[in-house]
Order: sequence, then structure tokens, then C-alpha cells
Amino acid sequence: MDRSQLRTHLEGLHRESYGWALCCCRRDAAQAEEVLQRVYLAVLEGKAKYRGGASPKTWLFAIIRRTAADERRRNWLRGLRLGRYFLRNGPAGAEERPEERIDRDERRALFLVALDKLPARQREVLQLVFYHDLSLSEAAEAMDVSVGSARTHYDRAKQALREKLKGTVLDETQRGAGTDPGALLGPEA
Repeated sequence: MDRSQLRTHLEGLHRESYGWALCCCRRDAAQAEEVLQRVYLAVLEGKAKYRGGASPKTWLFAIIRRTAADERRRNWLRGLRLGRYFLRNGPAGAEERPEERIDRDERRALFLVALDKLPARQREVLQLVFYHDLSLSEAAEAMDVSVGSARTHYDRAKQALREKLKGTVLDETQRGAGTDPGALLGPEA
């Protein structure tokens, strides 16, 4: 892939790359932006080369994951606090009533708290499969684990979320109206 093709490909995947970086950085927007900038520089400067073994998206997500892990270690060594995230709300629609927004924000916060309590690998595989449309084998490659391991993390994550959300507003919503949990994360996911 030449430099202009690479740049075009990165631009096309930017939104999803940012969502994956947010997941890898535990919803810390500033850290996700820093990680993504480091990844783009590494790719464009030729420090990270696409060799064609995986799909370009899977390759890029693997680089983002490794860079985020490096960033977390670096921040830990500097004594910075990890795990801070910000709930981002999209602009309210003209028809949305205040009580609807409060309900949506409450459901979103419940979901994010439950998601944040999952082990890192479980969070990552859910993010890749549900919000980035990767198959389990592609997610496994991006996470640098076997397909069996990714499948195990995926199944355990879904079960753990069900347990954590049992008896909450989300439990009733998912059984009744079939609300997509992805809508709770907003456009950045």
C-alpha cells in the first residue's frame, strides 16, 4: 500500500479507530486522542508497516491496542490516575423531552458502569464485535489472542453484562423494547 492509499484508508477508518481507541483507553477521550495520534504517526512514518497478513482494519486495531497498552504503562509509571472516563452526550434532539434525556443518560451511565466492571479482554472483544463489526477471528487477531480465547471472553462478557444489568432499567428495556446497547455509548463508540 503506498502512502496516499494508506492515508485514504486511515481517513476512512478514523471514526471506528477513535471508538476503538476510546475502548482501549477506558473512555478517556484525551488519552484516546493521544494514542490515535501516535498510531497515525507510526503508520505514516513507516514505523508500523502493513504486510497484508490480516485485513487493514484488523492490523490498525491491533496497533491501536498495543499503543494504548504502552500508554497505560507509561502513565502508570508516571503515577497518573487510570480508568477515568467521561460520559459524552450527543446533542438532544428538538423533540426530546427533558425526562427522556434523563432516562437515556441514566440508562447509558448504567451500561457504561457495567461495561467498565468487565475485565479488559472482555470489554475489548465486545467493543470489536458489536461496535466495529469485526468477526470473532478478526477480533482475536486484533487482540493478539487465539480464536478460542476470544470466543471465551466474548461469551463470558455477554453473560457478565446480563448478570450486572439484571433488575435494572436496562434489563427490562432489552427484554421489552429490544434497545440496542450500542446506542447507549453514543456516536464515538
